[in-house]
Amino acid sequence: MQLEAARIEAALPKGCRIVALDERGKDLTTAALADALTGWQRESGDVAFIIGGADGLDPALKARAHMLMRLSSLTLPHGMVRVLLAEQLYRAWSITQNHPYHRV
Repeated sequence: MQLEAARIEAALPKGCRIVALDERGKDLTTAALADALTGWQRESGDVAFIIGGADGLDPALKARAHMLMRLSSLTLPHGMVRVLLAEQLYRAWSITQNHPYHRV
C-alpha cells in the first residue's frame, strides 16, 4: 500500500486539491458535486481524484486528502469506480454547462 501511495503522490500535480474516494467518505448528490467542482477549480485549479487499489488507500494518503468522497455505500471494485467516477464527473460538468445530459 505504501508503494502505491508513493506512486500516486508522485503523479499528483503540485498544489492540487485531492479528493480521495473511500466507502466512508462524504456522500454527494450530482448537483452538489457540480457545485463543489466549480468551487474547487476556482480555488486551486487542478483537482485530483484518487481511487485506491484492491486493498484501498494508504491511511497517510487519505489523511492528506482535502476530502474523502464516496460514490456508493456499497464496496465496489476499483475498476468499476473509474467508470462510475468518469460518468459522474461528466454529468457534473454537464450541469455546470447547462447541457441537457443530466435529467432530474
